Amino acid sequence: MKIGIASDHAGFEQKQTVLKELLDAGFDVKDYGAFSYDAQDDYPDIIIPLATAVASGEVAKGIAICGSGVGVSVAANKFKGVRAALITETYSAHQGVEHDDLNLICLGGRVLGAALISELIRTFLHAKYDGGERFQRRLDKVIALENKHNNNT
Repeated sequence: MKIGIASDHAGFEQKQTVLKELLDAGFDVKDYGAFSYDAQDDYPDIIIPLATAVASGEVAKGIAICGSGVGVSVAANKFKGVRAALITETYSAHQGVEHDDLNLICLGGRVLGAALISELIRTFLHAKYDGGERFQRRLDKVIALENKHNNNT
């Protein structure tokens, strides 16, 4: 599975740690930036390459880190085909994938500790979409809403 990762300045240090952990674990990971610390960068700009990659299928799942995780979540969900959520505990990390086909996890680098970030990412990456009738029915409704109300690609 190919994984994409991105962060702004508030998640830059955490991204570097996560990137190393994922590579050491044998994951195929593409870093979409930021590539250096810049206190003036903006989360909407850093999410564009990652969200585009998730939406196009270039990567199977994405990981985005900003200060709270809220900003990257809001911005990522503007992209058709991206189902991003701010995750702060393990149940939602797997349930979001299993029931809602979550494909981009958003994390708060300033509000979550390193051990929890690692655990949430492992849980997210190992979860699989259930695809059962009730989950697919709900996902189809979400996709229909997206198609009706969102012309972004």
